Amino acid sequence: MPQIGCVASLHLHPEKSGEPLRSVEQIEVVAEKGIRGNPRKFGAISRSTGQPSKRQVSLMEREQIGEHAATLGLQSIPPGAVRSNIETLGIDLVALVGREVRVGEAILFFYEARMPCEKMDRICQGLRALMEERRQGVLAQVIQGGMIRVGDEVTVLAEPGIQEASATAIGS
Repeated sequence: MPQIGCVASLHLHPEKSGEPLRSVEQIEVVAEKGIRGNPRKFGAISRSTGQPSKRQVSLMEREQIGEHAATLGLQSIPPGAVRSNIETLGIDLVALVGREVRVGEAILFFYEARMPCEKMDRICQGLRALMEERRQGVLAQVIQGGMIRVGDEVTVLAEPGIQEASATAIGS
């Protein structure tokens, strides 16, 4: 069965490292560059290759964030606190590593699971450990640019020769 989800929230990184992410209703992603208006990240170049950095967009499931909060005895973890650009509902992101996924108008390539950093333990001690081993979201490269809005559909692109999975976004 095809995997389909939706965009629950969108977040931009601050100009100064470590400050909270800013919630927005829409973002524009640009192929090989990332999120337009995302200070410090847009158009970043890899130090090791001299090519555009593949780390252009980060995504995490709200369901997983909720599970982490419950395990840690928290009522919730606010949107954007785990420092993902896109938080989703209804789709297992880590299971899609190695696949192209349509998010709104854009196509992203999920190239690896996200590695949680020490900032996660600033939210709540123990969160970083919980986010390891396939419970931390994904990193993506922008293949085709476009607008992404809160409520947009997240759709797995089909394997070659199979039609794209499609459905109405949750809550539409």
